[in-house]
Amino acid sequence: MESSTVFILGIGTLVIAVTAYSVYLSFGSPAAELSDPFEDHED
Repeated sequence: MESSTVFILGIGTLVIAVTAYSVYLSFGSPAAELSDPFEDHED
């Protein structure tokens, strides 16, 4: 493969990995420790 193809595939893989990790942090196991500030301060 040409070096530009390898570079584009590497950048694409990095973007997909960062996106997947962000979704995991938002909705996955670590999100259970988060609290909802709107539920904490109801009227």
